[in-house]
Amino acid sequence: MAQTIYLADDEKNIRDLIETFLTQEGFSVSVFPDGDALLAACSCTPPDLVILDIMMPGTDGLSVCSQLRRSFADLPIIIVSAKDTPLDRVTGLMLGSDDYLVKPFLPLELVARVRALLRRSSREPSAHPSGEYQYGPLVLSCALRTASLSGEPFALTPTEFDFLAYLLQNQGRAVGREELLRALWQFDWQADTRAADDLVKRLRRKLREKNSPVTIQTVWGFGFRLALEGEMP
Repeated sequence: MAQTIYLADDEKNIRDLIETFLTQEGFSVSVFPDGDALLAACSCTPPDLVILDIMMPGTDGLSVCSQLRRSFADLPIIIVSAKDTPLDRVTGLMLGSDDYLVKPFLPLELVARVRALLRRSSREPSAHPSGEYQYGPLVLSCALRTASLSGEPFALTPTEFDFLAYLLQNQGRAVGREELLRALWQFDWQADTRAADDLVKRLRRKLREKNSPVTIQTVWGFGFRLALEGEMP
């Protein structure tokens, strides 16, 4: 069965272009002129992935993203927007999007990112490394795509899950930003290392909110490593 994608953008030519390319790639695509219509559709039948513009009439894309994330913790979300300042990108990622693509973009690049994100969000055991990883009170099951913290469910987006899983698989060493990008997106993302930094900010906030002793330390000029509070670098 074809995977379903919901797209909200107030520009008809953009909607038509994206729909054409994704349909040609075998996806089932539903398009909406604004975020409110997409939210209503999601409340009835959640899709496999959502693509959102930011600037739309009614509820803007960032607010839609935030509402979707509260309702669907593991729903893959991609923001496509002409707004390309660092603040815009950080805001989008902090509110729960898994990826942020700046307009204008190559349709094939969007298709590649959609495929990469759906591949990461798949719950099929064969699509991911098997096994369970633990670091302090943080436990990730790669086969089930579930996470827990101190014995309680820990809600993560697909990108957050894979980010932590990669750090857990490589615990004991620092992991470079570009290495993380290649591992997560599995194609050249033009070494946009800001994405890794933005993702870390969001994860740190989630861990703090749970009073977790697990922290993500920055290795200056290189990347990140897992640590427990009070642990020496």
